[in-house]
Amino acid sequence: MVENLEKEWYAVQTYSGYEGKVKHDIESRTQSILGMENYIFRLVIPSEKKMVEKKGKLKEKEEYIFKGYVLIEMIMTDESWFVVRNTPNVTGFVGSHGAGSKPVPLLPEEINSILRAMGQFVRTTELDVEIGDTIQIIKGAFANMTGQVIEIDHDKQKLKVTIEMFGRETNAELDFSQVDVLD
Repeated sequence: MVENLEKEWYAVQTYSGYEGKVKHDIESRTQSILGMENYIFRLVIPSEKKMVEKKGKLKEKEEYIFKGYVLIEMIMTDESWFVVRNTPNVTGFVGSHGAGSKPVPLLPEEINSILRAMGQFVRTTELDVEIGDTIQIIKGAFANMTGQVIEIDHDKQKLKVTIEMFGRETNAELDFSQVDVLD
């Protein structure tokens, strides 16, 4: 099989109740195996916070949405696949048909929906921009305005820009997907 050198999301099956342990173990193995942090990036256990009553008091409890699954953002190579599938309490990948076949990644809309529901950001856009560059805002409340980049957060895919509104300079925080770079 030809290796895919792009980051994609996969669903890993675990024994129910071992999701946290599997996440921890994969993160540990990623750090301890030389170079693996270049192939395994993020692990997420889809969960939501719920209020439950216990002994007459309301407490906040985190509840797993998909019991027995951990989502992993990785570049699928023979080595990264081996590290994940041979982690204790991992039973396999969703979309793997056995006999050594590699799994099918999750669709972008699937993972985007899950991450947004959990309040996490979705990395989807690369933007070649530097502090001081002028950008065109293409989406949102400031659409069709231009601004100057004053801060960049590549991890969260956000920019802080200065735009002129009502004769004054105003700072705005925008997603990479909301802007185009002007030449």
